[in-house]
Amino acid sequence: MTFDFDTDDAHENFPMKTQTQKQKPIHEVRLGTIKAAVWKNETESGVRYNVTLSRIYKDGDDWRSTDSFGRDDLLLLGKVADQAHSWIFAQAQEKENNSAGKAASPQDDDR
Repeated sequence: MTFDFDTDDAHENFPMKTQTQKQKPIHEVRLGTIKAAVWKNETESGVRYNVTLSRIYKDGDDWRSTDSFGRDDLLLLGKVADQAHSWIFAQAQEKENNSAGKAASPQDDDR
C-alpha cells in the first residue's frame, strides 16, 4: 500500500511526521540573501513559534545556506527578524480576536 504525501490533505490524513515527509516553515521572510523561516510548534500550553535565520549564497552552480553573517548582512538580518516578529505577533492577535469572537476590522470614529 502506498500513500501520496504530496497532496494538500496529506497532513490532515496522516498527522504523524514520517521520514519521507519534511516539515516546512509556516511562513518565510526574505530580503535579498537573508531569510527568516517561521516554524509552528504545537505544545501542551498552546502554539509556539520559532524562527531560524539564514543567509543564502551560491557555491559554483549550487545554492547553499549558512547561519553565519557578515557585517554588511546585519542590517538586513535585523529587518528580517523584525518582520518575522511582526508576523508572529499578528498570528497571536488574530487567534486572540477569533477566540474572543471579535471581528478584526477597523472601528469607525466620526470625531
